[in-house]
Amino acid sequence: MSGSCDSCLRRGYLIGLLSARIAGLVGRPFAPSALLALDDVSLASAVGGKGEQEALAFLGRFEPRRARADLRHAGVTAICQHHEAYPTALEDLNDQPAVLFCRGRVELLSAVEAEPAVTVVGTRDATPYAIDVAHDIGRGLGVAGITTISGMALGVDGAAHRGALGARGATIAVLAGGPDVAYPRRHADLHRQIAASGLVVAELPPGQRPYRWSFPARNRLMAALARMTVVVEAGEASGTLITADFAQDLGRTLGAVPGRVSTRAAAGSNRLLRDGAAVVRDASDVLDELFGIGAAGSAPVRLVEPELDPVERRLLDGVESRLDIDGISTFAGLPVNETRAALAQLETRGLIRRDGLFGWERARPSR
Repeated sequence: MSGSCDSCLRRGYLIGLLSARIAGLVGRPFAPSALLALDDVSLASAVGGKGEQEALAFLGRFEPRRARADLRHAGVTAICQHHEAYPTALEDLNDQPAVLFCRGRVELLSAVEAEPAVTVVGTRDATPYAIDVAHDIGRGLGVAGITTISGMALGVDGAAHRGALGARGATIAVLAGGPDVAYPRRHADLHRQIAASGLVVAELPPGQRPYRWSFPARNRLMAALARMTVVVEAGEASGTLITADFAQDLGRTLGAVPGRVSTRAAAGSNRLLRDGAAVVRDASDVLDELFGIGAAGSAPVRLVEPELDPVERRLLDGVESRLDIDGISTFAGLPVNETRAALAQLETRGLIRRDGLFGWERARPSR
């Protein structure tokens, strides 16, 4: 799929070339948005010195054909602002990226145009409560056919992605480095899963590591792509609140999950609630915000039944009948050890959950 004109592709690689120098400029007196809004020559001038000379030389020698060959080799597609797949939601930014570097199902960019998407974010040092809530929201949105967007960070972000993947729903990871660079490294497997069944999007070209400035830059994309941003848990000084600020500035709906008033981990997200953010307890509240109270069961939301083979269907029927492990095994026609393994797979997919030490129950997404 060819989706980028020469000038936009050159711009994307210019940002990559200057990414380390941009890191040195941010805050003196530039913010990332001020720099990214500059045209190519003005950006080179802002960098100054050897960086300016290097940038101007690059602009003159850039070879689009070679860049496209490199992208194909990396398994990356470039979608520029002139291509029909480029999300018009990003046009609300005064520093919209000229090009998005993508890995995975590029058609998901069109999906966020056709139906609302939801960005789910939160702290990396999340409490178990926040991890569970983020996973359940991602799973519930996935079942409802709503795309979940997050940043693939540790904690809340990863849990939201996994919830969506477990429900076989659509999920988009927006990265602060190149689309082929798994960050953090602990999420390399999650990165592979999202690239295989969802979409990885980045403003920086392949091979680029993230910089401090590229995380808030990434956050503006997450806020712009979604109709609603949900903050699951954030401390008072959490970087997650940058995404919330972008969402509000762009006129997007902002929601937050209530946390214990005595815990510092939720001080920032609780403040958002105090200041008027929508209360989000589960995916049902998100759907109500998107489509109106009580409208979650009507179009345009579509509930997607998970794909199950006959044995998995019998296992779920056994769980819903409140049978013990021996009863489920008999009902499904499997040995007990195979039944336990199969149930563990269903739990990983978010379809069932443990009920006490030895039982199981169906995990139904809230509506």
